[in-house]
Amino acid sequence: MPAGSSVGLRRPAGAAIIVAMARTTEHSQRLGCLLARHQALHDPGREPRNRLRWLPELRLWQARRLEASFDRFLRDPRRRPAAQFFLSDVYNDRDFSRRDADIAKVLPMMQRLLPGSLLSTVADAIELGLLTHAFDLRMAERLQELAPRRRRLDGPLYAQIYRACGLPRLRGHQIELIAAVGLGLGQAVRMPGILTLLKLSRGPAKAAGLSELQGFLERGFAAFGRLGDVREFIAEIEQDERDIAARLFAGEADPFPALD
Repeated sequence: MPAGSSVGLRRPAGAAIIVAMARTTEHSQRLGCLLARHQALHDPGREPRNRLRWLPELRLWQARRLEASFDRFLRDPRRRPAAQFFLSDVYNDRDFSRRDADIAKVLPMMQRLLPGSLLSTVADAIELGLLTHAFDLRMAERLQELAPRRRRLDGPLYAQIYRACGLPRLRGHQIELIAAVGLGLGQAVRMPGILTLLKLSRGPAKAAGLSELQGFLERGFAAFGRLGDVREFIAEIEQDERDIAARLFAGEADPFPALD
């Protein structure tokens, strides 16, 4: 074989490595940017709306709404763990500041050890939390303006505030991120070596004070490892959320009668 031919054979592999490294760097830069924005948005000193009295009530009500929407998943033994993971770790009223602070600590190490696709999933989870919190602040502010004397949130009031805040395209992107996180975790579970790496990192993560991040990854892998058809599960969630958003923007008087 001519010398030039062997060089030609090596080039595609080298090019693939360079592309993969570039994508990993891109994911890391995105993570760094999202983490900085997340910290700023959750800081009451920089964002006074975090102190609004409506904010905890709004987040609690939305968590109840999502749990009601997930009722059929929670009653299915095969889907229950993945549904519970969504409710506890992906899209609820929990404060993810510690988890995201953990990610900021180990970002350089994550860039070296984790595949780009998993870094992208982690970034999607942070962006989802960031966008959800931004919407919550916007809604809490409107609740303060339009219902200053009310103490309890219900379906009609929630629908009114949801429409008043608008931004249907961003609401659509929020649902896209929910799907992206679920699909990303489903794919990561099937990557060779990732589960072993996660188990080996348990002790060092605890010693380094990174228990929130470790717990998030372990719970996600355990839940999605037992799920089966990830795409079908995520597609149902995505469609449900799009249907709810459509009802809200369409102006239905009470889209959530079961919650009142």
